[in-house]
Amino acid sequence: MTWPGDACSLVDAYRRGELSPVESVQEVLSGNDPWNGVCYRAEEALVAARSADVQLPFGGVPFAVKELETVEGWPFEYGTKLLEGNVGTATTEHVFRLRKRGGAIPVLQTTSSELGLVGYTSTKLHGTTINPWDPTRTPGGSSGGTAAVVSGGLVPIGTGSDGGGSIRIPAGYTGLVGMKTSFRVIPWTPEAQMEPLTSTTGCLSRSVRDTARWLDVAAGPHLLDPFSLPRGPRYEDALGSFDLPGLRVAVLTSFGGTVVHPDIAAVVEEAAQALIAETGMRRVDVDLALPDMGAAWLAPALPVMWSGLGPFWPDVRDLVTDEVAAAMDMAPSYDIEVAAAVDPVRKALNASIGQLFADVDLVLCATNPDDPYPAAGPSPDRVGDVQVERYNVGRLTMPMNITGIPAISVPVGLSPRDLPVGMQVVGRRHEDALLLDVASRWERLRPWPLTAPR
Repeated sequence: MTWPGDACSLVDAYRRGELSPVESVQEVLSGNDPWNGVCYRAEEALVAARSADVQLPFGGVPFAVKELETVEGWPFEYGTKLLEGNVGTATTEHVFRLRKRGGAIPVLQTTSSELGLVGYTSTKLHGTTINPWDPTRTPGGSSGGTAAVVSGGLVPIGTGSDGGGSIRIPAGYTGLVGMKTSFRVIPWTPEAQMEPLTSTTGCLSRSVRDTARWLDVAAGPHLLDPFSLPRGPRYEDALGSFDLPGLRVAVLTSFGGTVVHPDIAAVVEEAAQALIAETGMRRVDVDLALPDMGAAWLAPALPVMWSGLGPFWPDVRDLVTDEVAAAMDMAPSYDIEVAAAVDPVRKALNASIGQLFADVDLVLCATNPDDPYPAAGPSPDRVGDVQVERYNVGRLTMPMNITGIPAISVPVGLSPRDLPVGMQVVGRRHEDALLLDVASRWERLRPWPLTAPR
């Protein structure tokens, strides 16, 4: 194991002279990856380590970059054999800001599900990534590689992206903090994604303050992203500053009617009660009914997938996973009627969420409906010992992506199988700082293991 603490404490150790960035980067470059979470190691990181400015927010901290984010000169294969051998020609603004503003050093590239499409990480390009808490289980997806190496102890922090839960799902499965910000707090460049308007970038971290500091470094507008937001408050400085007593909180463990295993529901319910009692927030009861969101989430992505793969389909079918093949088979049926049918669903979902947050200030719910899937993917129709839909995972996280509202997942305990359970704190659009504050209160109340047990 390299540094066992969070990224902020590593910076503190540098400033005290107890450790150097060169030592940290060397340990990461030579460190073991028994989880198959690493797909590239950047040896040139040692050059950056020698000149690291440890007075910067993340000065000298080695971090991982999810393979869906391009870094100039690194492989850029997007988790698919279709792009095997492709090399990045640009660096995302997200990574650039972490290096330039934050002083952090990108050292590892981490595995993703193919094209970021599903909630586990197993591809024909890189094989299967496993969970440091249990090698038979998945760390989730699509940011599964980052979750594995941060939870496993190789690096203290790393990038993720969340288009339907891809930061929060693996955070929940591996005992980490994972936040989906309000839509485009962090800009999406160099090519600003126009559709689907669901994806955000961020980090998987070991502490709330790491995530807050990350946003302080990475957030803010960019001319190439018309959806990017102005810089907000200093997130780290705002931790502990909110007046929480009296805030209305709904505990909706199975947010929107998702099938949640009773064991998971019990852990989340107990944690929610403890957090409300500690903070003086006020629990309120509400009814929440949500439309089926699967088509509303997937349909806008189909034209984007078809624009890249359509000219080669179905000749490349053997190179892709079953999920990508299924989506591509569906794509030709995307027509004006399908597009027209999606719009009312999105409007209905927005209306439901809008009414919810007229009645409450915060929602607490589960992050994942059960323990992690088997490492190579879900068995049909069954997760754990409860009969559920094959892709029930994501139904607790997807509404926040479609509506653009923020949500943060924090560890709240272990299931009876000794696997991490995550709880989401969900709030109104642009109230990200409040969510971080609430999460930090929970962190102080119930500190969690920063890495998986060995």
